[in-house]
Amino acid sequence: RVLLIITIMDKIPPAIPNLEIKYTKLFINNEFVDSKDGSTFPTENPATGKEICRVSEAKAADIDAAVAAARKAFQPGSPWRKTEPKQRGILLNKLADLMQRDLHYLASLESLDAGKLYSSCYALEIQACIDVIRYFAGWADKDHGSTLPMDDGFFAYTRHEPVGVCGGIIPWNFPLTMFSWKLAPCIAMGNVLVMKPAELTPLTALYLGSLIKEAGFPPGVVNVVPGYGKTAGSALSRHMDVDKIAFTGSALVGRQIQKDSAETNLKRVTLELGGKSPNIVFADANLDYAVEMAHIAVFSNSGQICCAGTRTYVQEDIYDTFVKKSVERAKKGNIGSPSSLTTEYGPQISKLQKDKILKYLEGGVKEGCKIECGGVQVEGNNGHYIQPTVITGLTDEMTVTKEEIFGPVQQIYKFKDVSEVLKKANNTRYGLAAAVFTNDLNKAMTISNGVEAGTVWVNCYYKMGPTLPFGGYKESGFGRELGQYALHEYTEVKTVAMKINAPGL
Repeated sequence: RVLLIITIMDKIPPAIPNLEIKYTKLFINNEFVDSKDGSTFPTENPATGKEICRVSEAKAADIDAAVAAARKAFQPGSPWRKTEPKQRGILLNKLADLMQRDLHYLASLESLDAGKLYSSCYALEIQACIDVIRYFAGWADKDHGSTLPMDDGFFAYTRHEPVGVCGGIIPWNFPLTMFSWKLAPCIAMGNVLVMKPAELTPLTALYLGSLIKEAGFPPGVVNVVPGYGKTAGSALSRHMDVDKIAFTGSALVGRQIQKDSAETNLKRVTLELGGKSPNIVFADANLDYAVEMAHIAVFSNSGQICCAGTRTYVQEDIYDTFVKKSVERAKKGNIGSPSSLTTEYGPQISKLQKDKILKYLEGGVKEGCKIECGGVQVEGNNGHYIQPTVITGLTDEMTVTKEEIFGPVQQIYKFKDVSEVLKKANNTRYGLAAAVFTNDLNKAMTISNGVEAGTVWVNCYYKMGPTLPFGGYKESGFGRELGQYALHEYTEVKTVAMKINAPGL
């Protein structure tokens, strides 16, 4: 990731200064509208702590309106239901074209609202969103049923049909990425969507609404309703006319969404939740490469990644050297404005998140861990910055080992052999991702097969793509996004069996 950005740095234009915010209202039925009661809420720049603008706040009545628009768009005989599968793919590709056209604006807006590094948004993240949308556009007319063997005199087949009205609830750490991951398979399979972006980062979702309309999607097919989880999110997950919820976020909220579904209409639910991913480094690995990859695994996006490799397990032979080099690497990068092309460490999303991370570190020290570097907020600005932190002296019983810190905190543990580290790696309630660095194929396969995680990276980290399914084991959720498996989450399978030459015909 870092090397790619460095190699194309001279091709990345500067972030747009004094960015014009074009859309702040709810996007319902292909129109930007005020909330029913006129409510708004602020969204701020995490790098400065200053308000960017105010955004219309969706509440239960607005969710009702968005769901009604989506339900109307999904009715038999509607323009959307008459749209041929290949045309759905054409619409998605048109949307991807518009995102490519507006790449500079989207990257600048994502960086401004979410505090994400502009260089990463421009060079990687927005392009990855475009790739995901194009991938699922290709599936629009290729995922279908099949004929089935039956007794003589009978004919049977399956149909893959859309689930219906789908609700998406997405987090603040990758706003446009998570929108794309849910939008693309949902639309490719002929569903309709009501998307609730996080209240901290609503701006790129609303802009995408404008591009959806420009691309030619019929009214009501995609609706964007920013608001708070306890009002808009709850109203969406409990809505009796919503057929499915796809959620990315915390395990606590995921449990509530599942409960809401069970208590209402038993809607389908897919959950991509938290993680406490183990990153295992054996003594035979390339040390400098492993140090760099472990650094990227933790500190990318200011540590605000659900599958971050926060639990770094290092074999005892190289442990001391690895810690030394990791501390040197953590101190090396520039802390600064996300819009600067030379910044490596940006801010946390909010003061609340920053304070939460610092509280975890304070508790870790009380439990006996050692802060090797960092561990404090960056002084001298109003943004929500924390110095890159490396901690050691950890045990499996500590709170910082068990709970997801979601910040720039690398935890380094010592281990002796394969059996010990595999046991430690699986000693967590999470199971989203894992990684192993080794030049021994037997170790790589043993860890890959034995670790309880939905994704395992060998001698790399964050290697993801549209074709690779992503999701978790245990309390990291269920269901898969990306790849062909994601299509299953947005289709119903109908079986049809008929008698040939039935009496009286």
